[in-house]
Amino acid sequence: MTVAIGLGLQEFPFSGAAPFWAWVDLCEAGGLDSLWQTDRIVSRTPILECMAVMAAIAGRTRRIKFGMNVVSLAMRDPVLLAKQCASIDMLSGGRLLPGFGIGSPLAPEWAALGLDAKQRGRMTDEALEIIHRLWHEESVDFAGRIWQLKGASISPRPVQAALPMWIGGASEAAVRRTARYGSGWQGGAETPEEAGAVVAAIKAALPATGRSIDDDHYGAAFAFRFGSAEDPGVQRLMAAYRKRTGKDPAGRFVTGDAAAILDRIGDYVDAGLSKFILRPLGEGDAEVLAQSRQLIEQVLPEVARRWPKPKR
Repeated sequence: MTVAIGLGLQEFPFSGAAPFWAWVDLCEAGGLDSLWQTDRIVSRTPILECMAVMAAIAGRTRRIKFGMNVVSLAMRDPVLLAKQCASIDMLSGGRLLPGFGIGSPLAPEWAALGLDAKQRGRMTDEALEIIHRLWHEESVDFAGRIWQLKGASISPRPVQAALPMWIGGASEAAVRRTARYGSGWQGGAETPEEAGAVVAAIKAALPATGRSIDDDHYGAAFAFRFGSAEDPGVQRLMAAYRKRTGKDPAGRFVTGDAAAILDRIGDYVDAGLSKFILRPLGEGDAEVLAQSRQLIEQVLPEVARRWPKPKR
């Protein structure tokens, strides 16, 4: 099991493009495994569009991998999305980590765009099949309830012969979806206990599909802050999270020092997860950069010591 640490953004916490690129450059130079952007189309709060971010990071960086955590398939055209992923993977030399999900029922897009949230499960399943087939087949015919294709194809196809499909979600349907289509599972705000239960359920569902998922292809995510949970900025961010998700952030945010963050990573590792998307909690350019730098300097070396990568 190889433990890998990436950083992710949900909202856009920077004052403009320059500090965002300073953050990307810091992550690229600092040895982080990956960068991640949450998907959100409709929002009063500044949030970047995830596929545009993937393309931009592909051109800015040379080493680091990057992905969407996770793109809501029911809000996207699957042929266009398959084409976007293939193009970005090709231009980046095979560094894209696509993550797909059903979309939160609380997301504002359903009402704002006139979409039927009740259809999102079926739309996601059809979209996953279409995308996978377009990545691997010369010509795709598809007769679904939502989408119909005749002789569809894309070129160039992804550089990665087995471009991964990381699947998000913790429901029974998400478990079945991951077992059927996924090459990995990427958690959202699940606690170590909740995430471990999802991993166990996916592994139990895999034999019926005749598929397998590598043991180190299960991921977790959490927000972190070097400092106190009582900091006013952290309290505001926690309140926003509670309002957006309806969940208590107390057990899902990690505050304190490097040891607290490492202990939480260890809890997830013990539960069978090894890929991480950590989100720095900060308000403004200086705080987000400082939080990210502290993670790189204080946490990454200890992760490498505690969970050394297997020798090839």
